[in-house]
Amino acid sequence: MGSMRIKAKEKNGIVEVKTMFKHDMTTYNQAEKKTGDRENANFITHISGTVNGKTVIDMSTSQFLSKNPIITFGFRGKKGDELTLTWVDRKGETDTDTEKIK
Repeated sequence: MGSMRIKAKEKNGIVEVKTMFKHDMTTYNQAEKKTGDRENANFITHISGTVNGKTVIDMSTSQFLSKNPIITFGFRGKKGDELTLTWVDRKGETDTDTEKIK
C-alpha cells in the first residue's frame, strides 16, 4: 500500500529526520460515511525507527494524523549510519524503508 520518503542529515552530532509516510489514514468517521461501517477505518497506529540496532523513535499514533503524514524528529547520530523506519497500520499492514544518514 505504501512507501515513504526519508531525509536524514547530520549536523554537529545531531541527525534531523523528515519523513513522509504514504497512507490514506482513513478515520472512523470517514469510513462510516464511505462504507457505513466504522470498522473499515485504517490508519497508522505505530511508527518505529532504529540505527545500528538502537531505537531512535518509537511512537503510537492514531487517526489524528492527516493523509500522507509528515513526521520530523532528531537524535544523536553520525553520517554514514543507516536509519530504518517502519510503520504498522490498523489492519496489520507494514512498510519499512532504510536511508543512509548524510
